[in-house]
Amino acid sequence: MQDSVVNRARRGFTLVEILVALAIASVSLAAAYRSVAQSTETAAAIRSRTLALWVAQNRLAELQLAPASVAPGDREGAAVQGGTPFWWRETVTTTPNPQFRRVDIRVGDPRRPGYALAELVGYIGRRGD
Repeated sequence: MQDSVVNRARRGFTLVEILVALAIASVSLAAAYRSVAQSTETAAAIRSRTLALWVAQNRLAELQLAPASVAPGDREGAAVQGGTPFWWRETVTTTPNPQFRRVDIRVGDPRRPGYALAELVGYIGRRGD
């Protein structure tokens, strides 16, 4: 009886055991691949949103440093940040305090018109007109 246990231990794995091990390994590798792919997509999205926010902040800074008061209205344009092109749209409106204007800035990817990656609201002081 002891010989049959020793012989069975020396025989190795059965085909079913190997198939089960391969199935487990393939599921694990597929999950790991999906996790890495998702992390890469997330990093790219964060980069795009960060660059878009910088475009909006730059636009607000330009308006704050403008030599003359900014008239209420809508404007749009394009900018490149970090080698990536973006569109921007700004809406300047009056506030209850006549010395300030509200600025709403939306920035997005030119390949996806209308979809904003970043939005920024700021206020600028009016210059003496």
